[in-house]
Amino acid sequence: MTDLGFKTIHSHHHHHGWDNSIEPVYRAKSGETITFDVIDASNGNITPDSKADIILECAVETANPTTGPVFIEGAEPGDAVKVTFDQYSPSGWGWTGIFPEFGLLADQFKGPDLRIWKYDDRQALYSDMAKVPVRPFTGTIGTALAEKGRHSVIPPRHVGGNLDIKDLVAGSSIYLPVEVAGALLSIGDTHAAQGDGEVCGTAIESPMSVTVKVELMKGENLKFPRFDIPDNALVSSLRKYTATTGVGPCLLTAAQDAVSGMIDLLTKQQGVNAEDAYMLCSVCGDLKISEIVDLPNYVVSFYFPFSVFE
Repeated sequence: MTDLGFKTIHSHHHHHGWDNSIEPVYRAKSGETITFDVIDASNGNITPDSKADIILECAVETANPTTGPVFIEGAEPGDAVKVTFDQYSPSGWGWTGIFPEFGLLADQFKGPDLRIWKYDDRQALYSDMAKVPVRPFTGTIGTALAEKGRHSVIPPRHVGGNLDIKDLVAGSSIYLPVEVAGALLSIGDTHAAQGDGEVCGTAIESPMSVTVKVELMKGENLKFPRFDIPDNALVSSLRKYTATTGVGPCLLTAAQDAVSGMIDLLTKQQGVNAEDAYMLCSVCGDLKISEIVDLPNYVVSFYFPFSVFE
């Protein structure tokens, strides 16, 4: 394998799914800084001029393409790779969509529906009805599985993958388990903004470049990823939250009830249609477990920042 001698991994070096037989495109030393150019989750099928019908042409097999993989020198099974997010270079546009048979409320929202966003360093505009703070992060990041074959990138996995952790912003770090020699790190699914839960199945999906520092951590023996968040990462300019709840013996049903309650509230108080409310919930609302110890019922809350309408 030849060292290609560059530190930018361009978007044409991408793959679909996790497969440890994919040839690495770069060999990186611990401590090296690398830029990944990332294609949006639609594999580039959705453009700023797209209409909702394009949703039906997006194949699940090519969703969430990941740029890479990068071989980390010295990485062996039982180690971990620490990835620190140094900088995001967003494209200024993105999309949120409702796909048939996908999302927390797939039984209620059949799709297809699509919203194209324009954004700057500070905020993204949802037509003339809402302004959502921009907070770029990486939705998919992971290392290769030891198990042979191709594995879908859609579900999150114990080595990372489609985690959709909105706090992986600039300054944050994630530690990923290593199962194969070289780790084979890949990055994709960049977002301009997302709420916890990504309830409709998409955030502000947006192509962008991500600059990271990779460090080898020997003998960590992680079972699952962990991450560090800098002091200022959780500071939010949003205010005036209202929360709806779901209560019952099933966390999934309680989550669905909490989000459904917020959609009902948004349509009633703000006059938006249900599809717009659902997509806004996915982009800037936060789904949280409020109580899980008093069996047989659990409490799930959905927080929505009504300040986005000001």
